[in-house]
Amino acid sequence: MLYLRLFWEFFKTGLFAVGGGMATIPFLYNMADATGWFTRNDIANMIAVGESTPGPIGVNMATYVGYVTGGSVGGVPAAVLGAAVATLGLVTPSIIIILIIASFLKSFRNNRYVENAFYGLRPASTGLIAAAGLSVVVSNLFFAETLDQGFSLAFFNWKGWILAAVLWTLTNKVKQTKGLHPILFILASAVAGVVFSM
Repeated sequence: MLYLRLFWEFFKTGLFAVGGGMATIPFLYNMADATGWFTRNDIANMIAVGESTPGPIGVNMATYVGYVTGGSVGGVPAAVLGAAVATLGLVTPSIIIILIIASFLKSFRNNRYVENAFYGLRPASTGLIAAAGLSVVVSNLFFAETLDQGFSLAFFNWKGWILAAVLWTLTNKVKQTKGLHPILFILASAVAGVVFSM
């Protein structure tokens, strides 16, 4: 039953997350609330790991969630099966849609309704990606759970602010580090996260 639900949850995510991997993040927040498989804080960690590893971020996160969820009920073999089921659930809608479009490609190519539909999807996917980016910023720079105690300095994640300021300075102001490859900053941020328990 768990694997069927894993497949279904990620199938829905893959079906409606138009605009790439970052567009899956709002769906993951809903999934976290609905299933309890992971927390909102775990999503920030998944994004960090998913962005710094090879492959599409949505697939990386589906694989991770499936692995953790499957492993919680039956060890490593169940974790691998959970990872495969969740990943398959996420990519299946895309495969189906591409196969359908490919079979009708000639008639779709100049169809103004299809052109208009894709034109209308652009702002929707932009909004999903912007919402995902904003939620990542908020979850890394603020402690939302402390807001119910009143607005105070405890609301700010000072480690996150300091890391963001250092990265901004190194990528925009310091001449020697300005042209370095982004992967170096990603690796340095990962090390800082481990060292400073971020």
